[in-house]
Amino acid sequence: MRTIPLTAATLLALFAGSAHADITGQVDATMTLQAGCVINGVDTPDGTAFGTLGTLDFGTETTVFDQADAEVQSAGSAITIRCSEGVAPTIAFDGGLNPGAAPDGDGSRALALQGGADTRYISYELYSDAGRSAVIADGEPLTLPADGTAQTVNVYGRAFGGAALLPGTYTDVIGVVITL
Repeated sequence: MRTIPLTAATLLALFAGSAHADITGQVDATMTLQAGCVINGVDTPDGTAFGTLGTLDFGTETTVFDQADAEVQSAGSAITIRCSEGVAPTIAFDGGLNPGAAPDGDGSRALALQGGADTRYISYELYSDAGRSAVIADGEPLTLPADGTAQTVNVYGRAFGGAALLPGTYTDVIGVVITL
């Protein structure tokens, strides 16, 4: 039997016929953007229900208080809104669940006594300034700039004492609409 010595050139020639070609392809990347807002640090697309924007807590008072002040707070600060550049968002607050129900006081909104046998209300109002002179009317939109920067929306409240208030917890829910 005869042996044939294999050289490097012979080996290359043998394997050249079985070499593999690269298989190429691509990955398509895409992203669609829509107008939206970042509200209190949460990216919120247009048409989304956000939930609670903050809390207006007047604290604890006696039943004979004259007035109590509060500010809407969300995680320790005011409401913040940053919308897409070119979008001038508006924010509007409704009259709450009991608009005009309080017989006493200067407010157009009312906190209702929870769990009591008698229906009792505490009148309160919302303001856009710390001096509490610029009332935010039911449904009145506040327009924010369209420059794409974060805007702080300070909302202040004042509750007014009244006659025949009973001890207990008084609450209300204020609806908020942000329009792009």
